Amino acid sequence: MSNKHLVPEAREGLDYLKMEVAKELDVPLSEGYNGDLTSRQCGSVGGEMVKKMVADYESKL
Repeated sequence: MSNKHLVPEAREGLDYLKMEVAKELDVPLSEGYNGDLTSRQCGSVGGEMVKKMVADYESKL
């Protein structure tokens, strides 16, 4: 499995969303190395990102 984006132009928007969600969840995410975060913290950020993206998509249907 690779870590490539299907739409490379979306990287900036995804990074912004990730930081926004981390702030909402009080996860101390920073640019660069985040090896001090737990899997639970990282997973909660990713899960919330997916929820927001799905909700946004559904609202546009």
